[in-house]
Parts: sequence; C-alpha cells; structure tokens
Amino acid sequence: MKTRLFDYHLPERLIARYPAKERSQSRLLCVKRACETIQHDHFYNIERYLDPGDVLVLNDSRVIPARLLGRRSPGGGKAEVLLIQEREPLVWEAMVRPGKKIKPGDKIVFQKNVLEGEILHYQQPGQRIIRFSCRGEWWETLQNIGHTPLPPYILKARRDDLHTDFSHLSPEEPGDQERYQTVYAHTRGSVAAPTAGLHFSMELLERLRRFGVEIVYITLHVGPGTFVPVTSENVEDHIMHKERYFIPEETAERINLARKEKRRVIAAGTTVVRTLESSSNKEGLVKAETKETQIMIVPGYRFQCCDVILTNFHLPRSTLLTLVCAFAGNSLIMKCYHEAMEKGYRFYSYGDAMLII
Repeated sequence: MKTRLFDYHLPERLIARYPAKERSQSRLLCVKRACETIQHDHFYNIERYLDPGDVLVLNDSRVIPARLLGRRSPGGGKAEVLLIQEREPLVWEAMVRPGKKIKPGDKIVFQKNVLEGEILHYQQPGQRIIRFSCRGEWWETLQNIGHTPLPPYILKARRDDLHTDFSHLSPEEPGDQERYQTVYAHTRGSVAAPTAGLHFSMELLERLRRFGVEIVYITLHVGPGTFVPVTSENVEDHIMHKERYFIPEETAERINLARKEKRRVIAAGTTVVRTLESSSNKEGLVKAETKETQIMIVPGYRFQCCDVILTNFHLPRSTLLTLVCAFAGNSLIMKCYHEAMEKGYRFYSYGDAMLII
C-alpha cells in the first residue's frame, strides 16, 4: 500500500504545545466504525461510550528522564544524548547529537565528578553505545540530571512560538515532568509516553471501576522508533523498530475471560494494541509473557484481540497512523482527522483523544 495514502497536512497551530489544564478535560472524538458516525465530546465523558464488563487495558510503562545535556571532551562543544535501552549496568544504547562529531573514545561530561560518559562504539547513524561513570546510585543521579524526553515536534513548536534558536530553549518546562507521564506509570523504561493514557486522572479511573469497567495493565517500553516516519514508497517495506513488552498472568486471565464471554477489550493506545496483537492467537486469547515485538500493523491486518481503540491523533506517514487506519479504514480515519482539524482539535502527544468503536 502506498505510503502517500497516510499523508495529510496539519496546520502548525493545531500541534499541542502543552497538555490540557486538567488531564480529562481533553476533547474526545468518538467514531463508530459500523455506521461511520462521529460524535464530539470531552474525555471526562468517556464513560458514555463504555459498558460494564468492558476490560480497559493500560500501559504502565514509566518514562525515564532520558535526555542528557553535556559537553564533549576534548573540545567542550555541546552534546545531547537520548537514552534508548540499557544493555548492562551503566552501558546504554543512545542517540547522540551532533552525530558526526561524537566518535568512539570521546567523553561527555554531564555534571563534573557526578555523571560522565564514554563513547564505546558506533551502533548506526546517530546512535552510539555509551558507558557511564556515575557517582552515586544510577537512577537517582539520572532523575536529578536527566530531562523529560519530549518529542522533537513539541520543542520545535515551542521554539517557533518564541522565535528563538533551539539551542537556547529549555529541554522542558515546569509541569512537563509530571504531565508527560501517566498517573499509573509504574515500570520505568520508556523514552516516550504512551500518550493515550495521559488523559486519565485517578478520579476518572476510579469512576470507571465503580461503573463496572475492569482495568488491567501491560508494560511496553516505548522507544524513539515510534517517531520515525515511514519513508519507503510502500508501507509494507518499512522496517519496524523493536520494543519489549510484558503481560502479567492476571492481565492475561482477565482478558481471556472477557474474550470467552464476548465482552469488549479496549486498548488504551497503540502500544497496548501492538502488545495484545503480538501475543494473541486466532481466538484473540493472549499469553502471559515477556517478549519483544516488531509487529507492523497496516490496512489488511486482521485484528484478533482488540475491540475498541483509544488513541491520540498521530503524525502523518507514521506507523501509528497506519495502525488506526488498519482498524477503522483509511477513508474513515482521514475523514475523522479532517473533521478534527476543522473543529480545532489539538494533535499529537499533548493533544486530544479519539475513541474508535
């Protein structure tokens, strides 16, 4: 299928620079696939579209302060490191900037006598393996020195608003550390937030429980590959990034019981969709397991486990957009996106939500 079919133009003003004042105050576009009807609402009314007995599956991965700013040694030039995955204690795969100037053997000082890194070798263009030397406990040091890994398009949009150079823009602002994190985030490991979950408050989750919605958790650690656009002419030729997931025993049991009893499984976000679809069999039953997934979901894919998807509005030519188009159809999703733009919905990570039934 041609990648250009998943392209659209988004006015820059609709890129959400900041989250809604309160989590559940985001807008909600609800689309029903069977009759192709669209309703406009607010997220705090999501209960209207759920049923007692539904199983809501959330991703409890916690975003780590993965962006590190330092100085190259020798030379003293600025360096930026985005942690990707821990290979062993204090050894990480990471993306670096400026990629052409940071070479094996170079050192980066993030805070003198507290946290430094040595480049061991190349991984691929823009990526390196880094060994850190850390004074004190690693995670505590990272929490103190690292920054929230906000998506590049948020930083760019904020920069453009201020008409300032990127290098003079703070990597985060007050509130980002809390709001670029779900309220139920638990297992640290993501370098990007599972954004569909950002709209839930603890109060709303408790209200859904009282209503009769079962809430269960999986863990998928989101990597930077989630932002990589599809550049191949055909979407099927795109090489999908790998992400590690974990499905607990209790979660698998409750999902499988719901499937057998014909109750709906609601996936909160594309990360949950990819996890459940990677683990499920033809009957839609999932396994309790720890595994890596490289699943690429495009139109023509037959969904096995997910009945409803809650998601945000995604970047053009992204694997996230191909996934939701596979679930609801390309023409219907594009219709929803254009109507959302006409009505001023806010797009991307800090933006509004979409419920696909």
